Amino acid sequence: MTVISIQSQVAYGHVGNSAAVFPMQMHGIDVIAVPTTLLSNRPGYPTIRGRVLEAQLVADLLLGIEERGAVDTCQMILSGYLGSADNAAVVADFVARAKARNPALCYVCDPVLGDRDRGLFVKADIPPLVRDRLCGLADIITPNHFEFEWLCGAKASTSDQMIEAARALMAHGPSTVVVTSAELSDTPDGEIETLAIEPSNAWRVRTPKVPISPNGTGDLFAALFTSARVQNKATPEALGHAASAISAVLERTAARGTEEMRIVETAELLVHPKRRFEAVAVRS
Repeated sequence: MTVISIQSQVAYGHVGNSAAVFPMQMHGIDVIAVPTTLLSNRPGYPTIRGRVLEAQLVADLLLGIEERGAVDTCQMILSGYLGSADNAAVVADFVARAKARNPALCYVCDPVLGDRDRGLFVKADIPPLVRDRLCGLADIITPNHFEFEWLCGAKASTSDQMIEAARALMAHGPSTVVVTSAELSDTPDGEIETLAIEPSNAWRVRTPKVPISPNGTGDLFAALFTSARVQNKATPEALGHAASAISAVLERTAARGTEEMRIVETAELLVHPKRRFEAVAVRS
């Protein structure tokens, strides 16, 4: 089992590939990690070193793994934070070539654009490319609630609205839309939801809301969901597994009081979370 994961990389902390690679490896997956940034740490600290990688370098790395036959043998491509519009275009070109060469390959796009607290936090020329090119190539997209509404161009405050909007997106690409960090009108206090929507079915899973908001949770969720799908788990099973595993990580992180997620410390729980949250079907 092999996944090509194209996203940011930091030396310190857990975001991008630095949050995604280890969890996938814990699931027995070989990960070919291609960086779009090389940074000392995520934004939010007093200093940050390193840079967004030049598009030509990212293109060369992707060409290099193509030359090694990676496209022919992998099951999925996962993309996350891209850093620049030029990198987004390079990744879109790579995914298009890869899918033409290996029609069985699945593409998971985590459209890292922003969040409810900060709004859009990427350069203004990136979101249109992600929406119009990458999401159009994707089989699965994993936006958070804010990103989902931006992609749809409309608010979604009920499950019916979210399902309707997700199916409109499916007309232009993905067959599965997974919305993380969802807070809907009927979401109980103290809980957070994740919804997975397909053309004929939809599911939701609720987990406790923890009093922390560490960076990289979306990157970790996408990696966990991808891992489950690579292992041929059906969408509701993959949804329940990813939500359960990330809940375990967040509970441990809250208990430790650290800014960065305790991913390595919860290694076994990434694969076998002790507390299970099952996805339930939503009328659709």
